[in-house]
Amino acid sequence: MREEINLKVFRMLPREKAFYFFTSIGNYTGESAASLKEFMEKISQVNVKSLEFHLYRGDFEKWITEVLEDKKLAEDVVKLQKTNPLGDQLRNQFHALVSKRYQQLTYGS
Repeated sequence: MREEINLKVFRMLPREKAFYFFTSIGNYTGESAASLKEFMEKISQVNVKSLEFHLYRGDFEKWITEVLEDKKLAEDVVKLQKTNPLGDQLRNQFHALVSKRYQQLTYGS
């Protein structure tokens, strides 16, 4: 089971399935992520307003569930959302959460 999840989470996605970062509707940042690793890296790079925009719309949860098919990570994102972090606090907590999951999937729990 773990190996099956790993394959789905670690694959490079086609561009149409990538996550595209916006700061608001119609305001594309020019950044996208086509894998969990890229997504983790982009959390540190994109404008924090983009993280706030997508977190509170449920976009991250939806993409992680439907495209990456990682229910555990999606549940963790929902828990993060409920704590209402903003700015650098959001960036730091979100990056830590995704990094931890990436490590779990890479090296085992």
